[in-house]
Amino acid sequence: MLNPRILIKIGGRAFDGEQGYQELAAAIKACPGLELIIVHGGGAEISQALKRAKRETKFIDGIRVTQAEDIKIVEDVLSGVVNLRIASWLSDNGVECRRMSGKTENLLLVEPLTRGGLNWGFVGQVKQVNAVVVLENLKENRVPVISPISGDEKGDSYNVNADNAAAALAAAAQCTDLVFVTDVPGVLVNEQIRPSLSVADAKSLIGDGVIQGGMVAKMESAFEALQKKVSRVHIIQWQGPKTLTNILSQPAISGTIIHI
Repeated sequence: MLNPRILIKIGGRAFDGEQGYQELAAAIKACPGLELIIVHGGGAEISQALKRAKRETKFIDGIRVTQAEDIKIVEDVLSGVVNLRIASWLSDNGVECRRMSGKTENLLLVEPLTRGGLNWGFVGQVKQVNAVVVLENLKENRVPVISPISGDEKGDSYNVNADNAAAALAAAAQCTDLVFVTDVPGVLVNEQIRPSLSVADAKSLIGDGVIQGGMVAKMESAFEALQKKVSRVHIIQWQGPKTLTNILSQPAISGTIIHI
């Protein structure tokens, strides 16, 4: 039996403060043999840093437009401040980490995002994944903690939506599960959490405007991961130290599972 391999994507506000990371460390230690990869965002902190620099924040379809003047600030926040903090809190609680970004050994090679003829500036879409750098760290029992800032073929930095980065990497690293840990408890339909949704159901809910805003970008990332053979995609809130065990043993973890 191969070790289970899970990628969790942590949204900016999904864990508040150090206690959440203490619980995450406890959850990791409760699952010996689990190979875990972490991709993180940091939207709220990016917005604050841009505001301090008197830069305006604009989103199209839930994705942040990133101008040339913004990318340095975004990279400092994500690959510096947020990445260091997560890795430090985990290692302080006994989990050995390896800090990296999409630029580490060309982990994520990107090109400019050009969807629907719109211009997002320095926002990248992933065109190639070098999963080896992540897999080598998993073999050494280290948890890769990854900022989604990635480079193009010239090495210029691009901001990649962390959900997209997580989906591309989960597929390339052959993860069994991709888990979006968010600040909402799952996909809500008529104020009720839907415990599971097929891709077809999710697409019709997007078409009807029931799923909207940032959740649409998450769904599109989920569809991409499923299409590339990740078995299950979860959209959940963090549920304490048993969260990872519950995902692995597949009882009714509260949240939404997206499947083909």
